Amino acid sequence: MTAFAIGSPAKLRHPEKAHKPDNSIQRKPGWIRVKAPNGQEYDETRQLMRGLKLNTVCEEAACPNIGECWTRKHATFMILGSICTRGCAFCNVETGRPDQLDPHEPDNVGEAVAQLKLSHVVVTSVDRDDLADGGAAHFARTIRAIRAASPGTTIEILTPDFQKKKGALEVVVEARPDVFNHNLETAPRLYPRVRPGARYFTSLQLLSRVKELDPTIFTKSGLMVGLGETKEEVGQVMDDLRAADVDFMTIGQYLQPTPKHAAVDRFVTPEEFESYATLGRGKGFLMVASTPLTRSSYHAGTDFEKLQRLRLANRGHF
Repeated sequence: MTAFAIGSPAKLRHPEKAHKPDNSIQRKPGWIRVKAPNGQEYDETRQLMRGLKLNTVCEEAACPNIGECWTRKHATFMILGSICTRGCAFCNVETGRPDQLDPHEPDNVGEAVAQLKLSHVVVTSVDRDDLADGGAAHFARTIRAIRAASPGTTIEILTPDFQKKKGALEVVVEARPDVFNHNLETAPRLYPRVRPGARYFTSLQLLSRVKELDPTIFTKSGLMVGLGETKEEVGQVMDDLRAADVDFMTIGQYLQPTPKHAAVDRFVTPEEFESYATLGRGKGFLMVASTPLTRSSYHAGTDFEKLQRLRLANRGHF
């Protein structure tokens, strides 16, 4: 994908990056290449999203797993519009001034979940720093709409940090998602370059607060590697997440969307990913998913079933 909106060459997709020098995009190693998306099921999923005017992070963030997931009719819904108020150096979601909230979006997400017959759904969003509650009430309405349309579906949310939005987190937790995910994304040393609008300890405190409010909700966080972090820093992030009582950690390879985005420092080998998984399990996570193509919502339904079994096996642990 380019730095421009498709079909609108005059509109910058990432205006905050326009002045930055280009970073060459490295050729991906064989272990990280995926097939181009196609097939009837893929097309049917795409048509459903278009028909209900829904956004997905699968498309907006140029996820490499879109072909596999959409062929299985699994999609990660992105609410609160398609334009983010922040401009992280790794993210391909469009940035700028957001549109007004669509009041029909929660019900449309519920309808799509029911039509796709999802047993587990992931709902994420853009950052909406322009909203008084950061979009918390919209998240809560979406959770309730899914419950109404598809009562048997378990719900995983991947939220912004709700920075400086007093009371927002409580609104979301009160709607009782089954999994609350918020990604740290990278090591704290790299935040000024990679995630300049966020604060590492604000994100940690958010995850810790979820457990304080409702210990029965599974908490989850993700890390990208290949941005210049050290193995020691990855270990420290793991320790910080465990101190916040986070249950599940995902680790995946950072892939550079355009020349204007942060450059890939290196491609981490599958063997290194496995060593991170072993390290994380030793630190006490219920689960660690760590492969080059791991993303927050990749195989989320299967992972949720494993989380439930592991919690029962570790009875008394929340």
